[in-house]
Amino acid sequence: MHKNITERYKNTHDSKKHTLQKNTKIINISKKKPQTFIMRTDVVTVTPWLSPVVWEGTFNAELLDSIYLQKNISIAATVFAVGKYTMFLKDFLLTAQQHFFVGFHVHMYVFTDRPSEVPTVPLRANWKLFVRMVPNSRRWQIISARRMEIIQTLIEDELMNQTDYIFCLDVDSRFHGRWGSESLGALVAVIHPGQEFTYDRSRFPYERHASSSAFIASGQGDFYYCGGAFGGNVQEVLQLTTTCRRNYEADAAKGIEAAWQEESHLNRYMWINKPTKVLSPEYLWQDFKAWEPEIRLVRFSGVVKNYAAIRPNLAPPTQPTTK
Repeated sequence: MHKNITERYKNTHDSKKHTLQKNTKIINISKKKPQTFIMRTDVVTVTPWLSPVVWEGTFNAELLDSIYLQKNISIAATVFAVGKYTMFLKDFLLTAQQHFFVGFHVHMYVFTDRPSEVPTVPLRANWKLFVRMVPNSRRWQIISARRMEIIQTLIEDELMNQTDYIFCLDVDSRFHGRWGSESLGALVAVIHPGQEFTYDRSRFPYERHASSSAFIASGQGDFYYCGGAFGGNVQEVLQLTTTCRRNYEADAAKGIEAAWQEESHLNRYMWINKPTKVLSPEYLWQDFKAWEPEIRLVRFSGVVKNYAAIRPNLAPPTQPTTK
């Protein structure tokens, strides 16, 4: 009896298999199985709170793009070109066309006090460029710090129901390689290029005065993040910019200015509200720095510049900065 049951099952199975092979057209989606995760052991690839740290060699660009392109998402980007910083716009915009979210819908917002100096550059079919007026200031620290307020207002007034993600970038930089869907996350931070391989938190230039809203005590903190590149979905970035603006204004009312203005407040916020994705210094390097062995590719980098010539006050800062 057992033999008969087995034979009947085999005959039925073979018959169904033959019918499936006869009537079904098999589509070969990919000859090669996509590699979804590539291990790197020479760098930190995950934070203590289990958010990924993105480096070259830790993601499959083709696979990620295929997922996000199906969602038909749009990405906004902000850049501030106030005063003499308009000189960096052309290179920034041209290289962004080549490398920043290629194939996606991108809305680029240029904030400037000199709209006539915004260069005309050819735009990709899925790109839109918006130019918005902002006031100048006699102090570059004020210009830098007010970015949080302006980005907050932009999201509230225009982007909340129109855009999925937003990245806030420094204009005195240029793209050298892909910046794409691998960088997307709810709250995205970029490790500062001046602190990339320093995990001694006592050496990070956090705001150390307890009277400031940006205060981080010695021995606390995670990474040191740069103010020249950050982002996430519009809801999370709205919360970030609103909080940083409120804390900056609270400090200003007491006559306090954090050591690195909005960057100090951003680091305080990211320490309390852990980023869901951390981008390696590939996403904001500095042209004057030699590549460390761990850096396989520089995607975005601050250009060499004379701060005294482009900033309205003060001599060049004592510490290299991406601002």
